[in-house]
Amino acid sequence: MAKTLVIVGAGPGLGMGVARAFGHHGFQVGLIARSKDALHASVGELTGLGITAAAFPADIRDRDALAGALSRAGETLGPVDVLEYSPSPSGPITPAAQTTIASAAAQFELHVLGAVTAVGQVLPQMRARGEGTLLLTTGVSSTVAAPFLANVGLAMAGLRNWAHALHAELCPQGIHVATVTIASRVIPGDEVTDPDAIGARYYDLYKQRNRAEEVIGDLDAFRALVAHTPHHLPAADLF
Repeated sequence: MAKTLVIVGAGPGLGMGVARAFGHHGFQVGLIARSKDALHASVGELTGLGITAAAFPADIRDRDALAGALSRAGETLGPVDVLEYSPSPSGPITPAAQTTIASAAAQFELHVLGAVTAVGQVLPQMRARGEGTLLLTTGVSSTVAAPFLANVGLAMAGLRNWAHALHAELCPQGIHVATVTIASRVIPGDEVTDPDAIGARYYDLYKQRNRAEEVIGDLDAFRALVAHTPHHLPAADLF
């Protein structure tokens, strides 16, 4: 029986790179994101490549809708063997001193509470089977403090910390948890950051069950960028 990958926050770049990588290794693929039209286009692309795929539209910030989408994915494709969580940051991105409760909560809800919801939905069955993989994606601000990405980093650092804690707790139960830190833009055609090159790194991480983290990009280059960037510049001017 084919294994099932479900991507939460599936987009046309990183998400599709991961979908193609696992699909080419025989996985069925479930895609969860808010846009029905974009999801159906992605399903069509994957189907054209001979990959079994299905769309399950849901707003990740709506915890009941997300849980329902994951439940439908399991009913349609079978038990989730691999969950990959990688929503793109949305909403205002605030500098450190301008971070408010509202701007921090918005990112925490998306990156942390969404991940907790998704993991909580699939983990009981993984535990019952004694196997499964959870891949939780963060950005570079989860590791390198960046004043111009403060509220995003606040949330992503929490997600990265939780992923490492889950890895330590669940590894003895046969469940592999790892985090992927994206320290670069996703650039089609680039040797390292092309979506398919990144997808291959995710699949390799899935196979290496003792590893808790993969870093894609150059952390030191980002540290240098932070050191030489005026902190008042908005994030949109930097990426």
